[in-house]
Amino acid sequence: MSTTESPRATAGTTEGVAAGGQAVEETLEDYTLRFAPRSYRRWTPMVVATTALGGIAYMADFSIGAGIGLAHGTGNALLAIAVAAVVIFVTGFPLAYYGARYNIDLDLITRGSGFGYYGSVLTGVIFASFTFIFFALEGAIMAQGLRLGLGLPLWLGYAVSTLMVIPLVVYGMKALSTLQVWTTPLWLLLMVGPLVYLIAEDPGTVDRFLAYAGTDGDGAVSTASVMLGAGVCLSLIAQIGEQIDYLRFMPPKTEANKRAWWTAVVMAGPGWVVLGALKQAIGVFLAVRVIAEVGPAAAPEPIRQFRGAFEAMMPSWTVIPLAVVLVVISQIKINVTNAYSGSLAWTNAFTRVTGRYPGRMVFVLVNLAFALALMEADMFSFLGGVLGFYSNCAIAWVVTVATDIGINKYVLKLSPLRPEFRRGMLHPVNPVGVVAFVASSGLSIALYFGLFGDSLQPYSPVAAAVIAFALTPLMAVVTRGRYYLRRADDGLAEPILDPDGNPSAAVLDCHVCQQPYERPDLTACLAHDAAVCSLCLSTDRTGEHVLPATA
Repeated sequence: MSTTESPRATAGTTEGVAAGGQAVEETLEDYTLRFAPRSYRRWTPMVVATTALGGIAYMADFSIGAGIGLAHGTGNALLAIAVAAVVIFVTGFPLAYYGARYNIDLDLITRGSGFGYYGSVLTGVIFASFTFIFFALEGAIMAQGLRLGLGLPLWLGYAVSTLMVIPLVVYGMKALSTLQVWTTPLWLLLMVGPLVYLIAEDPGTVDRFLAYAGTDGDGAVSTASVMLGAGVCLSLIAQIGEQIDYLRFMPPKTEANKRAWWTAVVMAGPGWVVLGALKQAIGVFLAVRVIAEVGPAAAPEPIRQFRGAFEAMMPSWTVIPLAVVLVVISQIKINVTNAYSGSLAWTNAFTRVTGRYPGRMVFVLVNLAFALALMEADMFSFLGGVLGFYSNCAIAWVVTVATDIGINKYVLKLSPLRPEFRRGMLHPVNPVGVVAFVASSGLSIALYFGLFGDSLQPYSPVAAAVIAFALTPLMAVVTRGRYYLRRADDGLAEPILDPDGNPSAAVLDCHVCQQPYERPDLTACLAHDAAVCSLCLSTDRTGEHVLPATA
């Protein structure tokens, strides 16, 4: 099987095949909109895990942790970070497992886990928004580093941080895996080294860090402060989508590799939050250390934090270069992932709504344009507000899907165990996930903006999680699971799973685009005695190849 997207697969009709010729030379190894075939998934579990974890090298965690700690004190900040980490780990586990086991991204998982074929367009836009918000945040951090190290004005730094990722993200998984594997050791050394040195040389910094009371209180633990901080941290819950964009390339799970397979899935799936939480706590530590020198406004800036750390342990002439190198490496590692995952999300949504596949590079540029606009609007200065608002939508989505997998599939058995994503097999909209998501995100946003009183405002993230968790199984029971599958039989005799429960590697030809695809990517065609691939179904604007519903 080819390792590139076939341009002919962009057509839903014979005429469309010719129209899709624009993408002939695309070498985008991402399998946008479709199952990732076994013939392409040649990496070991540990290489996939390392690549996925390389994408969480972002510096935003330091800023997020610092912002919470400076406002509410160290005790409240650490509790907020811990609460958010537990929620992110628990909800991320079933999503990561499904992505790795069935080799599909989070959008395709969402389709069959309560939202339906078109219903998940809504969450696709939510995820795409996550990628450009965090691209903008990381780009702003890099621009701060370039201003400090090279004297570049911020507006130019924003442009540089945006444009430099384009060549890196064009070639998909192969280029990204190489970049992440080779840069991770240097990144870890530059991040962890200063922290270890500071604690060893001056243990009193730990006492000052733990005693810091914050600017908004007396340092006493407050439930409201913890919830406000957790809400900001929980904006990162959608990061599991970017982890799954890599985990879908996991090899099949077998008896021989099951230990390595599970280790990789847990470590690079929900386990990303362990490192993320540590980075947030380090951000509080470094901000408390430098606040007297740089002031509360600049203390959340990672470049200031690490400049102060390097000054304590390195010759003066190395301080700025090392701080800039750390910021630049971190920004590149995460923003190639943001650009990559964002382009997949936008492409998924656009193709389903319009029936046209313009090529992923179009949406790489769209995502970068949104991010650059946010940077130029100085998003960094109102970071907490943006993330606090966004977290309500992200929590509602992820908790809804995780609950559908954990409760509706395995406990209530009203949702099919194997995730379905192919057009014709799913109802356009499934009220289970859509109602749960809209209600939980809508009510939590109302809480966030104080519509139910200021005393409840800090609890908007809790409301998003609790309402989504309660409504998802309730809606499944009310609808009796009728809206998950439009039909149970895809019309092909070949089994879709192999004897080990992995997606089958059997190859069939799509009669529309004339390309071979592995079994899970195809269904029978309505108009011909042949198979048709999932992308040709997505771009079939007349519906002539889509199988009818069955009772």
